[in-house]
Amino acid sequence: MALEIDERQREEVTILALKGRITVGEVSPVREKIAALLAAGHAQIVLDLGEVDYIDSTGLGNLVISFTQVKKAGGALKLSHLNKRNVELLALTRLHTIFEVFADETDAVNSFYLGREIKRFDILRFVQQQQEAES
Repeated sequence: MALEIDERQREEVTILALKGRITVGEVSPVREKIAALLAAGHAQIVLDLGEVDYIDSTGLGNLVISFTQVKKAGGALKLSHLNKRNVELLALTRLHTIFEVFADETDAVNSFYLGREIKRFDILRFVQQQQEAES
């Protein structure tokens, strides 16, 4: 199944809702979309990963490359709606120290604006809770 990308605006933030897998064959559309957004002056981006069921090492690497490109352009790339597997992947690779992760879109969008209340996703607590539940 090819990766689907649904783009929408919320305030001044671009939301890219991804559906499918972010793998070696499917990373180009994400990088191309982000490059096009940056070229158009849109550097505040949230990747909604709620319907991404799998990310391989190449896909993860390309998300990091995209993060770096957005940061160099003066913007920010943030993640929302990660499933259990993808949360564990970020924790295992320690990329939770790079990416800002949010449980929902509202908090992700609000994080771009000073003074707005946001609830950050505590990835380490999530992993601990999952491990305790499995014990």
